[in-house]
Amino acid sequence: MVLIKELKNQHEWKEAFPVMKQLRTHLDEESYLELVQEAVQMEGYMMAALYENKKLVAVTGFMPMMTLYNGKFIWVCDLVTDSANRSKGYGEALLNYVHDWSKENGYKIVSLSSGLQRVDAHRFYENKMKYDKVSYQFLKRL
Repeated sequence: MVLIKELKNQHEWKEAFPVMKQLRTHLDEESYLELVQEAVQMEGYMMAALYENKKLVAVTGFMPMMTLYNGKFIWVCDLVTDSANRSKGYGEALLNYVHDWSKENGYKIVSLSSGLQRVDAHRFYENKMKYDKVSYQFLKRL
């Protein structure tokens, strides 16, 4: 049985950490929990997880944003499926959850970025999920 639910508290965020750590390898549990708490309070960040037979196997984090380019939209910050459970449609199901949430809440655009090295993820976003590649993202560490 597959279930998707929003994660709303520190206990649930902590349960998602082992899967999220596979994407955000630089985070330890303490800094992860601090960042999630602050993002929820300050940015409206939300997390949702997909459970297979009551075991958390995939997680996404997303939040509302507004820019002059997109107007009002949803930014997918994180999307990861446990490495032992990939290619089972869980990423697609979670992204569709984000799409449905976005439509229900008046958002017409969902956007995300993906690391240059994540070629399989790019194929997934473009071919399976029908996302358009519209820009490059740049970063400068100060």
